[in-house]
Amino acid sequence: QVHLVESGGGLVQAGGSLRLSCAASGNIFSINVMGWFRQAPGKQRELVATIASDVSIYYADSVRGRFTISRNNAKTTMFLQMNSLKPEDTAVYVCYTGLFRFGGIRPADFWGQGTQVTVSS
Repeated sequence: QVHLVESGGGLVQAGGSLRLSCAASGNIFSINVMGWFRQAPGKQRELVATIASDVSIYYADSVRGRFTISRNNAKTTMFLQMNSLKPEDTAVYVCYTGLFRFGGIRPADFWGQGTQVTVSS
């Protein structure tokens, strides 16, 4: 089994910053990609940012220039530094990973429980 543990959400005023973390553990052979989705009430789930094993990075247009995704040297913990936060960034942020497990033939997807980010105006 693979576990994703998120932390770092909370309440912040517009213009403020938060840093989210996502730690992956368990039966992990290699991680292909880690990323963050967010889900706001009444809106579609949005892919926020991803970081792949080749260090290629993707940002949604809505966060580019304000958010920075990174990971630790062991490549099992991912961070999302969120600066210049706006009320429209309010959402549940969910960590995601696509990886190979020991003994696995195909990659598998795993999701965290989500962490609430609320930005007040």
